Amino acid sequence: MTSTPAWPPERRLLAWLHRMAGAPAIRLQLWDGSVTGPDQAPYTVTIADRGALYQLLRSPNIAFGDLYASGRITVSGALDAFLIQLYPALAKGAASRPGWLARLWRDPDRQGASEQDARLNIHHHYDLGNDFYRLWLDSAAMQYTCAYYEETDYSLEQAQLSKLEHVCRKLCLKPGQTVIEAGCGWGGLARYMARHYGVRVKAFNISPEQIRWARERAQEEGLADRVEYIEDDYRNIGRNIGHSTSMSTRAMTRCDAFVSVGMLEHVGPANYASLGQAINRVLKPEGIGLIHTIGRNRAAPVNGWIEKRIFPGCHVPGPVELMQLFEESDLSVLDMENLRLHYARTLRHWRERFLSHRQQVSAEYDETFVRAWDLYLAGSVAGFTTGTMQLFQVVFAPAASNRIPQNRRHMYRHSALASGANAVEAKP
Repeated sequence: MTSTPAWPPERRLLAWLHRMAGAPAIRLQLWDGSVTGPDQAPYTVTIADRGALYQLLRSPNIAFGDLYASGRITVSGALDAFLIQLYPALAKGAASRPGWLARLWRDPDRQGASEQDARLNIHHHYDLGNDFYRLWLDSAAMQYTCAYYEETDYSLEQAQLSKLEHVCRKLCLKPGQTVIEAGCGWGGLARYMARHYGVRVKAFNISPEQIRWARERAQEEGLADRVEYIEDDYRNIGRNIGHSTSMSTRAMTRCDAFVSVGMLEHVGPANYASLGQAINRVLKPEGIGLIHTIGRNRAAPVNGWIEKRIFPGCHVPGPVELMQLFEESDLSVLDMENLRLHYARTLRHWRERFLSHRQQVSAEYDETFVRAWDLYLAGSVAGFTTGTMQLFQVVFAPAASNRIPQNRRHMYRHSALASGANAVEAKP
């Protein structure tokens, strides 16, 4: 794309960029073959034109993703392995950057979205079409959250059903109880709880595509009388819960269990109080709850490119931020588990399946879309592999409740799949 050779200052800027990135064992190469970095580095990043170099210098966190997606940056070798090599170096480099550069390159921090903006954000990501997600998510329950590999040889389908069982056990579900779910995705958890634990579920979501799919599956599986999917924002939970006409749920103003899997990332600390208020409106004094969320060890903004192109409005909490939700809502934390490596493996499964359908996705969208989503999935593999990202499951209860588990035996008494979870919940 650029025929003129790189100028000497540009070669020096390339070497400076390599240092500011923490001097990783990676080579950076310009369009004319100019190179910086170790000679024997296993990976080479090639910048195809002068404009791409200056975009990278101005805003690397956003520009790298855009330039990779458009093909103006290429990477030799396996993309996920390259990012696993890069991420620790970036963290090291960030600690030694001058203040002016740290401010210039800082990612924007999203603390939470209004109800209207939340709908737009969800539409951007989740309403790409059910057929798209069916290509690479599990065929058991369409779970777009971390699976649980209780055994190392589990398939993605087994691990996702094992995750659903793991969540149900943590909630200590009993037949006849009522459950409220915030952010239900394609509804697999709600159907699993109703079928295997005999509970009634009201599940909230603001994605029309997902709600439509979930309702159809519940009807086909004979669960529509026990599971109701409601297209509404989490902030309204408990305000209009008695307005349904499709189930006899006017008495379900208080629930035995509250669960949210993979939604908190879209809530943001500015709205934690609103979520806490919703929980307190509906959870019985002796009830129990679970929040499953991506996290990190220290609070920081989400990567600018991910936030702008993939998950707008997203915020990933650190442990202190996460605890604010429970502290400010007078909820007691009973248990906290980190499933980071389970998510790394889940993402590897997703990416393998996504790439196996590369031509189909490219034909439906385009090659830029394919490269962007491959980068997102590979980057997520790297984030959870290197510890940049975490996956927290937090079990909680109202502060005054004494009806809480005394130990963890109910969670590990036998294999999750041995309980019948190996049945396929829904076929794509």
